[in-house]
Amino acid sequence: MPKRCFIITGTSKGMGEAIARGLLERGDAVYGIARSAAEPLSERMGYIHTNFDLLQTSQIESMLQTILEQIKPEEFEMVCLINNAAMLEPLKRVEDLRTEEMTANIHISLLAPMILTSVFIRETRGWKLRRKVIQISSGSGTAANPAMSVYSTAKAGLNMFTACAGTELMDEVEVIAVDPGMIDTPMQAIARNKDIENFAMAAHFKQAYQAGLLQTPDETARHIMRIIDARIESGRVLTYLES
Repeated sequence: MPKRCFIITGTSKGMGEAIARGLLERGDAVYGIARSAAEPLSERMGYIHTNFDLLQTSQIESMLQTILEQIKPEEFEMVCLINNAAMLEPLKRVEDLRTEEMTANIHISLLAPMILTSVFIRETRGWKLRRKVIQISSGSGTAANPAMSVYSTAKAGLNMFTACAGTELMDEVEVIAVDPGMIDTPMQAIARNKDIENFAMAAHFKQAYQAGLLQTPDETARHIMRIIDARIESGRVLTYLES
């Protein structure tokens, strides 16, 4: 019987899928959340999928409550929420941004993980087991780059939300953020394949890809699993090298 239970957003592809797969291979139970089906995971024992669009922020609380109601805390020694899902675009200059684009990004990349974290901590209060929340952040949360203002703002906000939560929760719940470094995911491919004239950073991402500097999702997943195992002070924002 699995000893640990995970709730992970964005499990249909990329790093979310890799983390979920790695945990399932270790015998853990995984509840995945994504807009589309997670085909590589659906046939694996221990995986339960919820189709959900995180843009529907008013319904996130009830969605997570439904998942948590399926978990029997007495059967596990740990429950962990991994907020992995994020939205990269729009990659535009500030004056070219549109309201609907900014709203969608902030809802998925910042507001959704904030809501999920809050509901998770509240609804598991009283569970006698180890509780942990991992926010998948980005180096963009601490670095200012042209045409990345919305994504960077969302990640910076997630870092600060995590740090503030740490001042409140102390040893009650481990809430940390992790900048996993550059990874060869569909999101990274979007960035490097943009027109350089409109998105200058595409050259940087393409150069990193061609030089073989990107990690694979599986490599990153193994690293995240080591972070899951480690006891880390709540509120910390880790870089890849620190973690």
